[in-house]
Amino acid sequence: MQGRGYGYGGGGVRFGPPVTPPVVKQLIIANVVVFLLQGISPGLTQFGAVRPYRVLQEGWIWQPFTYMWLHGSLTHVGFNMLALWMFGSQVALAWGPQKFLRFYLICGVGAGFIIAAWPYVAVGFGLQPAVILGYSTLGASGAIFGVLLAYSLTWPDRYILLLFPPIPIKAIYFIPFIFFLEYVGGPKNVSHVGHLGGLLVAWILLARDGRTQGVLSLGKLKYRWRRWRMRQRLHAVREEERRWHQRNDRDGPGPLH
Repeated sequence: MQGRGYGYGGGGVRFGPPVTPPVVKQLIIANVVVFLLQGISPGLTQFGAVRPYRVLQEGWIWQPFTYMWLHGSLTHVGFNMLALWMFGSQVALAWGPQKFLRFYLICGVGAGFIIAAWPYVAVGFGLQPAVILGYSTLGASGAIFGVLLAYSLTWPDRYILLLFPPIPIKAIYFIPFIFFLEYVGGPKNVSHVGHLGGLLVAWILLARDGRTQGVLSLGKLKYRWRRWRMRQRLHAVREEERRWHQRNDRDGPGPLH
């Protein structure tokens, strides 16, 4: 992603934020250090990743706090830290370090508890087999998706220039686009529950601060629906006019008497 402060706009195209706040640097360093420690001590991953049955049946309640500092591969930690750097820097600059850090941690931890609890709901309603209670989840994605939502709602009309595919997209549509890519061609081990959990927690926090007003409201949806209907009618009228002119041009002028 590129552009003016992470996006694509009037200030030209630029990769990444103009300034990286210390709080973002510290979070990136912490995640990278923990990832290196995982390579030295593999047991750290088993100890800290969220396993639903461990959390709710055996009392390993630290896992919703620790899982967000662990990652499964270099690509995993790399993409998460890239997103944190590119989008979190702007949010941190706008909010201040303390508020940003609190938001980041609450989104990550809240997503962790949702990751631990949701499988029991899915198994209880027969949506998933009981084996999912033993699946492990790790990564900062819950917190990262919270940051992405904060960015999207703060600067909804800012353009982000994607690298793959190389197209500009408004920030407000960026998260739906990510989910589309995940479902179409993403890896099978992506924690959609973790991503959605981070978004849910972030939405609650942002709504409490009044930052979601006017976004996806009933009035706005009605307005967009009316605009879409009007455009459809206008398109139908123009299409009918085009066909009428084509018929007249094909028939030509009538005979002169």
